Amino acid sequence: MSEFKRTLVTAALPYANGPKHIGHIAGAYLPADIYVRFLRNIGKEVIFVCGSDEHGTAIPIQAKKEGITSQQMIDKYHALLKSNFEQLGIAFDVYHRTSEKLHHETAQAMFLEMYEKGLFTEEVSEQYYDEENQTFLADRYIKGTCPNCSYDNAFGDQCEKCGNSLNPTDLINPVSTISGNKPILKATKHWYLPLQNQEEWLKEWLVEGHKHDWKTNVYGQSKSWIDGGLSPRAMTRDLDWGIKVPLKDAEGKVLYVWFDAPIGYISATKALFKELGEGKTEFAYPQNTTLKNVKADDWATWWQDDTTRLLHFIGKDNIVFHCIIFPAMLHSTGQYIVPDNVPANEFLNLEGDKMSTSRKWSVEMEDYFNAFPGKEDVLRYVLTAIAPETKDADFSWKDFQTRNNSELVSILGNFINRVAVLTHKFYEGKVPANVAPTEKETDLIAEIKRCQTAIAENIEHFKFREALFEMMNIARAGNKYLADNEPWKTVKTDQARTDTVMFHGLQIAAHLAWWMEPFIPYTAQKLYGLLNFEKVNYQFDAFVQLQSGHEISQPSLLFQNIEDDIIQLQLDNLKQKSEKKAIDNIAPAANSEASLEPLKPQITFDDFSKMDLRVGTVLEAEKVEKADKLLKLKVDLGFEQRTIVSGIALDFTPESMIGKQITILANLAPRKIKGIESNGMILMGKNLDGSLKLIAPNELADNGATVA
Repeated sequence: MSEFKRTLVTAALPYANGPKHIGHIAGAYLPADIYVRFLRNIGKEVIFVCGSDEHGTAIPIQAKKEGITSQQMIDKYHALLKSNFEQLGIAFDVYHRTSEKLHHETAQAMFLEMYEKGLFTEEVSEQYYDEENQTFLADRYIKGTCPNCSYDNAFGDQCEKCGNSLNPTDLINPVSTISGNKPILKATKHWYLPLQNQEEWLKEWLVEGHKHDWKTNVYGQSKSWIDGGLSPRAMTRDLDWGIKVPLKDAEGKVLYVWFDAPIGYISATKALFKELGEGKTEFAYPQNTTLKNVKADDWATWWQDDTTRLLHFIGKDNIVFHCIIFPAMLHSTGQYIVPDNVPANEFLNLEGDKMSTSRKWSVEMEDYFNAFPGKEDVLRYVLTAIAPETKDADFSWKDFQTRNNSELVSILGNFINRVAVLTHKFYEGKVPANVAPTEKETDLIAEIKRCQTAIAENIEHFKFREALFEMMNIARAGNKYLADNEPWKTVKTDQARTDTVMFHGLQIAAHLAWWMEPFIPYTAQKLYGLLNFEKVNYQFDAFVQLQSGHEISQPSLLFQNIEDDIIQLQLDNLKQKSEKKAIDNIAPAANSEASLEPLKPQITFDDFSKMDLRVGTVLEAEKVEKADKLLKLKVDLGFEQRTIVSGIALDFTPESMIGKQITILANLAPRKIKGIESNGMILMGKNLDGSLKLIAPNELADNGATVA
């Protein structure tokens, strides 16, 4: 970090299509905020930019669901996102919008610059088209089965299960999310960025240049893309929502959101310096001393001077865009710097399951603030402690409670409270003299120094979990020091020893205020107030921060226990929301008679009684060669094992079927399918979108049990 004069930090632009949950916070925004706050504290030049991504295809999709215009929706959610970030203490210098005129101009200017340099190719290709709605389908308007992991609800640009980036034509059995119909391929012209022309540079910059300093998950995914061979990527789309392509022959086309969105970092920086240059301070974070006496055109220093270090904090689903596509765009212009690091995090699960807003299996920011008013720092602490830095992590409400009660209350809060209470009890709130320090104090100071060094090194290497642990080690060292020296006892027999111990305890408290600020800034401010001490007076290389005779304020608790009933309420609410969503998803099908298949001719009870329905367990499953739709299953019926060939391969992988209990029509006459004799038929439910669901027992039943 020493070779750079300044650091520009970006956090992924969130879609303004709805509230964000704690998984989003843990992925990009909180680690970026910790890093930025630390750099500010040690006097480094740094700015922190972000903003709402308001042109993604998710915007009109959600607006249609809510019955409002796209503009109304982005206005609504931009305000909500900005408010939520501020409440959590995410200290952006600017939180901009990609719908702003300045951003449109910046994105169009970069497109034109690249176009005029001959960096795009014009290609006519076949893309998916919805015949019923007479519109080309953007990537997010297409769903199908992922070719990599067989997830049956992948989008046309990315699979949310495995995280792989996709093209719509990669999907198996694609359908339009607008009409539910299978789209056709239709010719259309677009402008492509030929990424293959930059493979040599990307290998030199990324594969060779960042082999040892990037996270293994980020480096590995990026390298695999390059090793697999890059291909042209369309930078325009057929849409009516987005930034218009600034060319005469581009009617009805807009910039691809992943061309437009990362340029939002540049336009946000421009907006910041424009405001400051005009003497306004709406954007600038008040404690950022970097942003003093600047001019509007100073933004270029942060994007075009190679002594600036550029860092992108993102989630793992954005790796390819920030490590390959956006750097390729920046490099190709010949003007901009490229990222020095992209410390992407993995995903945060919830109670052992993938977090999903659409399934109502999430903890949204607004819900947290309402349930735990004034406890923003508790969430920051827990999300940092379990941060998914190198692999997926899990948030549970019980763990949240335990970390609050056992760590924040019992370790950090307990130490500060004991020091403050004893100082008022023994010295009327004034710092005593350091009368007779011993080897114990020398060892204590060495341990505090070790912790401080470890915190700094871990933050600089994006290891925020370890940095937080070392911050808590300062409090642990303080608690142990008090327990070992027992000033509440020595005050009766050895005043000099008591004074020395309490003097050192108070110094540890002052150090904690400074080192906890990047992680839990609201609590740090409370502690500064309790100690009657200001951050600007902190001396980085000194142990003594509070002089003898300095008076502290009256003690107050920094944290409070969270009781079982509060946690149970969160678990109950989560379950209820998820179950309601599941019912809501079923309800439209039950009431959409026009969309359902008509009833078949009436039969008698005697006809029905001829069917022998049995429960069985799938023992083996494999795909049938040269038959995309067929699976060959071996099913245990208790009294015998049977082979059944079923046309479910588009909805179920072989691996997902093994071990499942199913219901079969057991007395169906055998028939040969692709040369395999099939003895039975699996009962399935067919949804309105054509997808299949198993009709299976809710609870385990005996193999061979009859269904009556």
